[in-house]
Amino acid sequence: MKKKISKRALAVSPSTTLEITARAAELKNAGKDVISFGAGEPDFDTPEAIKVAAISALNEGFTKYTATPGILPLREKLAEKLKKENGLNYTGNQIIVTNGGKQALYNVLQAILDEQDEVLLFAPYWLSYPEMIRLAGGKPVVVDTCLPEKYYPNLQAVRARITNKTKAMIVNSPCNPTGAVYTDEILKGLAEIANEFDLWVISDEIYEKLIYNGRKFRSIASLGEDIFARTIVINGFSKAYSMTGWRLGYAAGDREVIAAMTRIQSHQTSNINSITQKAALAALDDMDISAMIETFDKRRSYMVNYLKTIAEVKFAEPEGAFYVLLDLREFLEKHQITAKQMAQDLLEKSYVAVVPADDFGIAGHIRLSYPISIEKMEIGLKRLKEYLESR
Repeated sequence: MKKKISKRALAVSPSTTLEITARAAELKNAGKDVISFGAGEPDFDTPEAIKVAAISALNEGFTKYTATPGILPLREKLAEKLKKENGLNYTGNQIIVTNGGKQALYNVLQAILDEQDEVLLFAPYWLSYPEMIRLAGGKPVVVDTCLPEKYYPNLQAVRARITNKTKAMIVNSPCNPTGAVYTDEILKGLAEIANEFDLWVISDEIYEKLIYNGRKFRSIASLGEDIFARTIVINGFSKAYSMTGWRLGYAAGDREVIAAMTRIQSHQTSNINSITQKAALAALDDMDISAMIETFDKRRSYMVNYLKTIAEVKFAEPEGAFYVLLDLREFLEKHQITAKQMAQDLLEKSYVAVVPADDFGIAGHIRLSYPISIEKMEIGLKRLKEYLESR
């Protein structure tokens, strides 16, 4: 049999993150004391009330198929959350529950894009965005941001990248990998552009509850009727409730788009796990996650203050999520190596795992994640500093 992989599948870029993660696991299994700054997930356990709700659902026999977009009580509860916390008015029929935020993102792109439609991305971006766009037949169009502007999109640069093929933009605030939280001024500017050029806005709000320095989260969809009508809000439970393995996300927006996403999902996975949906109801019941956020903030402050002692790195202080993006271009150019090569060398010699940011659309940078105890963080940052200063 002649095996031939589709051009579509071959066009999907492999992730260097997985390569680093796999090697770090090998070293750990060999007994090495690896400190990992690579994880994109909280290190806390899922709250007890959520686990109890899941166990109760299992014991009560809630193990059958549900409606494809999710059980109505959950969608109505999500609508209440969006109204109360974000000022957004949706009905249960404007919401779909998905297998993680990833499926929501994938399906909304499948629902709105035709061949070669363009989607604006603000680099650095989450590494899955461009691959999802390509898999939907679209074309990612990158608008670079920069450290001096705290990685906020430059509105003039955004306008300059719009063509008659531009269909949508993806807004991710708080942002992975920069930790940037867009100001109201930036959000209003992006909303004006979307309204002027009749663009869809996909607002990835997965880190909305992880915000620091007194900043407040604001959804771009809350900035007026026009932008509300053209925004699809993407969110989930993985980050805020430490439920990464539960695969629980959702999308809210235009009724026709949600209906199209529901049709697509009906041929992919049908409904998401029935037990997880019951657990989600418990998570939405005014659960207090302030202690987790406070812990992340302490870790963020520790990491930021330590990094300020390392002359070789530059960075913008993160305002949200749980990442710091380090600009190492001067160091890397001096030593004639890439961020990926440095990450591999750092892992092999110092047993510190970091993520090279090439897959995030920016060369010469690495991403550090701080869902890690301060004790381990201190060890890892000390090794990083010694590595950089000894070259």
